Amino acid sequence: MARLRIALVAGEASGDILGSGLMRAIKARHPDAEFIGVGGPLMEAQGMTSYFPMERLSVMGLVEVLGRLKELLARRKLLIQTLIDEKPDVFIGIDAPDFTLNIELKLRQAGIKTVHYVSPSVWAWRQKRVLKIREGCDLMLTLLPFEARFYEEQGVPVRFVGHPLADTIPLQADQLAARAELGLGEGPVVALMPGSRGGEVGRLGALFFDAAERLLAARPDIRFVLPCASPQRREQIEQLLQERDLPLTLLDGRSHVALAACNAVLIASGTATLEALLYKRPMVVAYRLAPLTYWILKRMVKSPYVSLPNLLAQRLLVPELLQDAATAEALAQTLLPLLENGDAQTAGFDAIHRTLRRDASNQAAEAVLNLIGVTPSQ
Repeated sequence: MARLRIALVAGEASGDILGSGLMRAIKARHPDAEFIGVGGPLMEAQGMTSYFPMERLSVMGLVEVLGRLKELLARRKLLIQTLIDEKPDVFIGIDAPDFTLNIELKLRQAGIKTVHYVSPSVWAWRQKRVLKIREGCDLMLTLLPFEARFYEEQGVPVRFVGHPLADTIPLQADQLAARAELGLGEGPVVALMPGSRGGEVGRLGALFFDAAERLLAARPDIRFVLPCASPQRREQIEQLLQERDLPLTLLDGRSHVALAACNAVLIASGTATLEALLYKRPMVVAYRLAPLTYWILKRMVKSPYVSLPNLLAQRLLVPELLQDAATAEALAQTLLPLLENGDAQTAGFDAIHRTLRRDASNQAAEAVLNLIGVTPSQ
């Protein structure tokens, strides 16, 4: 049989992690498989020859994208032509939907099988994108089960492969070891996680610290820990902490250690809520947007919940305090009882963790190889 050639494009660090895991699983079945496309250092370590550095695709924010739009469009056009000429057995677009869905459409029209790994949030908003996905994608691989149900209803071939984080985070984290690592004593510890972006921290940081002061007044033995997503976020948080006197440990990254060490979490809605769920830590989810953005999204979003734990549970498992409801008093009052009794939440979290723990990379590799009719080489 001819050597297997697989093209992949990842646009950011999370995609590089997924892509390298998928490549490793494919190589276990086909050691001589060849990988082309665009990936980061982890995918390159698995043997990918990247056509250009992945960083050129990692652009956040509308203004930044506009500044680089010409380059991004030129790169995409050249990439599509190169891949059509190379004729790989399959193309896998990893996340980065605004960049990869268009490539999938063009390659599929040219007769190349296409896979999209990680669903965009089409089930929540911009649902019309599913038409483009149906036209451009031979197979959608989703990390979450409710996403797969949505695609089945829309007639898109789909496979739920599980979430890689559920594979790597243990079913039971070692709280004592994490506390020892952070030098925290025996009292209650609350993790504060106001988001990883500047705008989120700007809207939620002071609110979370106000709530922390109220928690401290009710429970003087409480300690706080806050993992900073980047040096810029740390600087921003230190500014917000001036004039405050909280028993707070700031960490550079290390959110998983913070989650393992704490008893409960006050957290911004986002991917971190999934990590808190996998660490089985009771949480209160808060979010604030610019008023106009909130007004628009409220009309666009079709889902009754915003946080991943509730979307996964398909019920109100964790409290969501949004916009005007997110006051310091309400956050503190909702979180306090969870320090003693978060069992109802954590039992739900454990069930979800087991559902998501499916050995995602191997599931994805199997699905891709089945799509192109390739059996594991003996």
